[in-house]
Amino acid sequence: MAGADNRPALAGKVTSHAIWSDDGRRLAEFYVAALGSEVSEAYRDEEGREAAFPVRVGGTMFIFWTATSFKAPEWPRDELVFHMDIAFDDVEAAERRLVELGATKPGHQPGGEHWTVLLDPSGQPFCISAG
Repeated sequence: MAGADNRPALAGKVTSHAIWSDDGRRLAEFYVAALGSEVSEAYRDEEGREAAFPVRVGGTMFIFWTATSFKAPEWPRDELVFHMDIAFDDVEAAERRLVELGATKPGHQPGGEHWTVLLDPSGQPFCISAG
C-alpha cells in the first residue's frame, strides 16, 4: 500500500495507548478490575511523583496518566479525545459490576440494544457490549 505521496507506506505498530485523567492510578485500577489485569510499576514525573500507570492487556499496553489540567468531557456535547469499547459475555452482570467499581450510566444511550455507554471514574465515556 502506498502513501499519499506514492512512497511505500510505513509499517509501524501501536505499542501503547495513553489515557489522561485527574487520577491515573484510580483510573488504571478501574480498568484493571474491568479487564482482568494488573497495574505495573508506575512511571514517575520530574519531581519523582507517580504519574503514569501502565496496564498490559494481552499484547496492548494502556498507560493511565495523571494530568493536573484534565477536564472530563461533557458527553455527548463535547467531542471525545479517546473512546474504548469492551466486550463481555454477560453484559448485564458486567454493567452492574462496573457501576460498583465507580462507573456511572448516563441517560443518553445512542446504542439501543447494541451497546451501553458508561462513564468511567474520570467521567470519560466507554461502551460495553456482547462479544
